[in-house]
Amino acid sequence: MSDSTPFSEILTEWTEIFFRRSFHDVKRFMDKEGLSPTQVNTLMRLHHCGESGVTELGEFTGVTNAAASQMIDRLVQMELIQRVESTSDRRYKQLSLTEKGEQLLQRGFESRRLWLNELTASLEPDEQMAIATGLKILTAAAKKHEIPSAFPKKSKC
Repeated sequence: MSDSTPFSEILTEWTEIFFRRSFHDVKRFMDKEGLSPTQVNTLMRLHHCGESGVTELGEFTGVTNAAASQMIDRLVQMELIQRVESTSDRRYKQLSLTEKGEQLLQRGFESRRLWLNELTASLEPDEQMAIATGLKILTAAAKKHEIPSAFPKKSKC
């Protein structure tokens, strides 16, 4: 059963516009940088959660360890991530973003901020305040209904 209240309809419409624009920006970013969706997910995981192992990244991205290893090799060759032996177990490799990888993600984040800045500039100050008030309420409610982390249990996230 769908909720067809005016609020729900407005929220659905905003969400569709936001995601359409967001996916467009992410796709353009991936194409420009020569990255696959799985590679972008990997970079974002390392950005948000810090170091990770091959197995955890494979589980997170939904690919086999072999496919994760190939993808990681490519990201290492691109100098976007680095592989370091664990101090406690030399067989285990810790993966993390390089400075180049972090800078690449920051450029992607900046393109999103530019769109949001353009959107904000198109609103009157009183409209901005009204929306900010509503978004604070919506964000607090969403946090109460957040799904437990989609990251593997071993994750720092």
